[in-house]
Amino acid sequence: MSIKEQVVEIARETRRAANILAHISSEVKNKALLEMADELIANTDYVISENAKDLAYARKKGLSSAMLDRLTLDDPTIQGMADGLREVAALPDPVGTVTSMWRRPNGLLVGRMRIPLGVIGIIYESRPNVTADAAALCLKSGNAVILRGGSEAINSNLAIGKLLKGVLNRVGIPENTIQVIPTTDREAINEMLKLDEYIDIIIPRGGEDLIRAVVNQSKIPVIKHYKGVCHIFVDAGADLDMAVTLSMNAKVQRPGVCNAMETLLVHKDVAQTFLPMVAKRLREAGVTLKGCEATRAILADIEAATEEDWYEEYLDLILAIRVVNDLDEAIAHIEKYGSLHTESIITRDYDNSQRFLNEVNSSTVLVNASTRFSDGFQLGLGAEIGISTTKLHAFGPMGLEELTTTKFIIYGNGQIRT
Repeated sequence: MSIKEQVVEIARETRRAANILAHISSEVKNKALLEMADELIANTDYVISENAKDLAYARKKGLSSAMLDRLTLDDPTIQGMADGLREVAALPDPVGTVTSMWRRPNGLLVGRMRIPLGVIGIIYESRPNVTADAAALCLKSGNAVILRGGSEAINSNLAIGKLLKGVLNRVGIPENTIQVIPTTDREAINEMLKLDEYIDIIIPRGGEDLIRAVVNQSKIPVIKHYKGVCHIFVDAGADLDMAVTLSMNAKVQRPGVCNAMETLLVHKDVAQTFLPMVAKRLREAGVTLKGCEATRAILADIEAATEEDWYEEYLDLILAIRVVNDLDEAIAHIEKYGSLHTESIITRDYDNSQRFLNEVNSSTVLVNASTRFSDGFQLGLGAEIGISTTKLHAFGPMGLEELTTTKFIIYGNGQIRT
């Protein structure tokens, strides 16, 4: 069987499974999720041994430390996947929920009911935990899923997929509800992106090059974000100790993820005091600093930031710093250089916090909190399917509700249109 034939057959099988899954009860779906969590824990050694094959291949290829971090599975990460499955099981099922109801003058009772999207295709790099996270959210929201991970994680993804599918068989859900494309050949992606007859939506997760390639090729609607150029703005009168703590967390805690801070904006009135404080802590953590002219007047030994740095998603221990005159300039900088992902203001000024929330157009905007909270799990959505910076259908971290749409339901008692 050719790769094209294989992918088409997988898509057909997944569509058939989706038609059945859409009408399976919450109780059965939750039972499957809980048993999947137990299955992952029971087979931790098996998953880690398969992951070791991927890590050896990745090191041979010379993947970066950030990519290796995303790829690695160990006891805590597998426990985290299991916890994510259990948390999704505990969440309310959106399918069948009537979101609104109103009566028309002619007596018709009109409402909107949540329904699954259908078949979701997910194309992703490294992170094999996405296999479990995405499968869980799709299953709970009544969607079948086709998963195509990167070549660097093929053994991990197939191992996780095998365990999840085994549970589906036991609880009476079609096993083709969850499909992992078993080939690393890029032709599989090309063929997958043509199958709008079977796949309803594509969600790419990975680097900007991958996402742009998917968008350029796909005949299927794509939910995406290209990159995460996230900002923290330290306002005049901010609690500077808090600002240091939040800046450290946003940059250092996990620098290789899309919600890590890439640019720090500092009000000129606190720059002289704050910049030496935060620079000391960041340098101790191994962060390379780049700054504008005003920043370098205070931190003389740091690199000069170029125009390109303000657009850069480093995904590494590198930070660009800019001193701004006021809130207006901070917002203007974010509007010009940001990626509609995540921004935070550190301030004691309520009016400024409200302006920031209202005027910054990104998908997640925070006050006095780290950008690292732009995450479905952290926001109570369960393990997220991804983060969207496009405004059609979903904007920001995507959980269960974002994996459904609504249809109109109408009750009548003999009305006709005149």
